[in-house]
Amino acid sequence: MKKALYPGTFDPLTNGHLDLIKRSLSIFDELIVVVAHNPQKKPLFSMDERVQMIESVSKNLAGVKALAFNGLLIELAKSRQVNAIIRGLRAVTDFEYELQIALINRKLCPEIETVFMAPSAKHAYLSSQVVKEVASFGGCIKGFVPEIVEERLLRKLRKD
Repeated sequence: MKKALYPGTFDPLTNGHLDLIKRSLSIFDELIVVVAHNPQKKPLFSMDERVQMIESVSKNLAGVKALAFNGLLIELAKSRQVNAIIRGLRAVTDFEYELQIALINRKLCPEIETVFMAPSAKHAYLSSQVVKEVASFGGCIKGFVPEIVEERLLRKLRKD
């Protein structure tokens, strides 16, 4: 069985993320979407809220699991016996950072590969940060995120 991790902050999950999840399932039998704690970011949603949204959006996708994790990702990968870590690349700036992380992970555990995936052209411009910014100014985010994420995001922004 081929298993992979797809880590990210997913604050919130976008249609670009969902596209990579679906495309990863054509390569891997099981995909664990890992909501990772990133101390450099101040998320709008809690880790549990993000896991719930991912579970809701992927409930009809066989082989997808979601979990929250705070720690060294390669340790989680080893403990879950995965074959690969999926990383999305939108731009050259993503590649520089992601290559560094991939090389460190390879040094720590050479058996686990990093698989870089480019987004579909229709989602290449999307990022969670841009979606939150557009929504915070009252812009339409339909088509940027799954419907349930749109509802939760708009509700969260109205509360704050």
